[in-house]
Amino acid sequence: METLNHSIIVPYDFTEVAMNAVAHAVILSKQLDTGITLLHIVKKDTEIKEMEQQLASDALRINELHNIKPNTLVREGSIFKTINQVAHELDATLIVMGTHGMKGLQKLTGSWALKVIVGSKIPFLVIQDAPKLSEDQLKLVFPVDFKSENKEKLKWVQFMNKHFPAKTLLFSSTSKEGVVEPRTKANLVFCKSFLEEKKIDYELVLSKNAASFSQETIDFAKSRNADIIIIMTTRDIAFHDYVLGAQEQYMIANSAKIPVMVINPRTDLMKYGYGNFG
Repeated sequence: METLNHSIIVPYDFTEVAMNAVAHAVILSKQLDTGITLLHIVKKDTEIKEMEQQLASDALRINELHNIKPNTLVREGSIFKTINQVAHELDATLIVMGTHGMKGLQKLTGSWALKVIVGSKIPFLVIQDAPKLSEDQLKLVFPVDFKSENKEKLKWVQFMNKHFPAKTLLFSSTSKEGVVEPRTKANLVFCKSFLEEKKIDYELVLSKNAASFSQETIDFAKSRNADIIIIMTTRDIAFHDYVLGAQEQYMIANSAKIPVMVINPRTDLMKYGYGNFG
C-alpha cells in the first residue's frame, strides 16, 4: 500500500457531497503530489469490517472515475476528535470536507464540525459542489480586514502558488465613507510587500461597503469566478481559543458554493519550508 503520509484526507460518508469532495481532492493531489485517504468514522467497532468493505468498493469506483486509487481508513470514534487525530497521525497536508450549504451549516456551527475545523492544525477546504472546470489560473480570494491573523494566510498563498499557476485577489474591507481603516491598511501594506517580494501575482480591490463584508466577499468572489476563498480562524479572547466568527461561518456556507479554505493560525507549514515569512 502507498504511504498515507501527507495524504489529503476526505471525511467520507458515501453521499454525493462526499464524492464532490473526492473530486476536489483528486485535482489537488495531482498538483501537490500526495495520496488521498478516505476516512469513514463509525460509532461501534463491530461496524468496522462491513464499512471497510463498502469503502474499498467505493475506492475502486473512484479509481475508475479519476484514475487515482485512494487509501481507505475506517475508525471507531467521534467525528470532531477522530478526523484531527487521524490527520495528525498521517501528517496530512489538507482535509477536504463536503457540506450542504446553510442546511449543512446548522450542523456545522456550534456543533461537531465547527469543533473539527477550529481544533485542527491542518487546513480544511470546505466544499459544497463538484469542482468547476479548471482554467489556466487558480483565483484565490484573500479577504483583508483589521485582524492580525490575516498575515498567516500568506503562508498558504505562497504554498498554493508553488504548486498551481495562481492569482491572489486581495479584497479589502472599507468604512462607510470608503476609507480603509488604519489596522486594515497596515495589513494590506504587509500583504502587498510579501506578495511582491515572493513575485506572486496579485490584484487589490476595495469593498464598496454596500453590504456586510462577508457578503461583499462572496459577491466579489462570484463576480471574478474565483476558485477558493481563504479565511482564518481567529483567537477568541474570552475563551482563549480559536473560533470561527459569524462572518467566516457565513462565507463557508456561501450561496455561490465557492470552496472555502479555513486556516488555523497554529497551522504548521515547517515541513514544507514555509514556517516563517523569511
